[in-house]
Amino acid sequence: METKIKEFKHLEKWQKTLANCIRCGYCFEHCPMFKHTGWESDAPRAKIITAFGLLSGEVEPSESAAHKMFSCFYCKRCEAACSSGVNLTDIFTDAKKDLVEMGLKGPGTTSTTKMSCARCLICVGACPHEARSYDGKGIATDPVKCRACGICIEVCPAGAATIENSFGTDREALMNRAATFFSTHESAKAIIFACNWSYYPDLQASVLPDAETEDKSYEILVNMCGGRLEPQLLMAPFLNDAWGVMVAVCPDDKCDHNGNVRAKTIVESLQNTFKNIDIDPERVQLVQIAAGDKNKFQMEIDTFINKLNGMGPIR
Repeated sequence: METKIKEFKHLEKWQKTLANCIRCGYCFEHCPMFKHTGWESDAPRAKIITAFGLLSGEVEPSESAAHKMFSCFYCKRCEAACSSGVNLTDIFTDAKKDLVEMGLKGPGTTSTTKMSCARCLICVGACPHEARSYDGKGIATDPVKCRACGICIEVCPAGAATIENSFGTDREALMNRAATFFSTHESAKAIIFACNWSYYPDLQASVLPDAETEDKSYEILVNMCGGRLEPQLLMAPFLNDAWGVMVAVCPDDKCDHNGNVRAKTIVESLQNTFKNIDIDPERVQLVQIAAGDKNKFQMEIDTFINKLNGMGPIR
């Protein structure tokens, strides 16, 4: 074990903390990856067990183990739910540092750059975590610093920035879910795009009976950060006869990625477009929700739906 600890010099300081995890599983109930795949190997608890195994020598460092450890959106919902107060994302980051030094980089949810990159360096300046840089040949991403917020994807004019393993959070997946909602619910009126941190998701593993969901007038789609929202994504529901779209983001100074500021700019631009074509700009709304304040979030949704009911469909 001593040999393994030396290999994992960054993870070593978490040895006692790793033992504090009681394996209760509260963390995976809120993990967007577990929600998407249903595999516990993608959940925070599995990452903690993997980190413990790497440190003890019971798990060999491998591409597979690295891929799991590098698959994290840093939404920190797992930390908010942890009954033992374990700093999960800090542990994941230090494990990543050690794995990178061993030549293992994932990719997990690390953003990458395609050959179509124009080398405009916009993503380098926009990255709030200083994870992107120009290495003389192209754009390189530091897999330890990257938080998979996706802001680089939103600002890239060439569409070269990407997150290969998006776990259902990419534009196409969200647009398809929105289209499916409107095609299967006669009373569908709105799509609510919610940051995973500001939106308190309750028990992800639970499923309501069909009788309680068949008359839904809105669908909540979790977008990992307001900074990842794109004009095309917000417009897509209206192509499926949506009455309105709401965007929920973190309060000012509470977003780790400044995504709420970017989301506000996009929403205001779309509102101006609607105004110019004689569509009520109030059909697109942005609200700020503090982490875990599900009562305010529901109140904002109810208010928005009532407003849409007064407006009626877009004609």
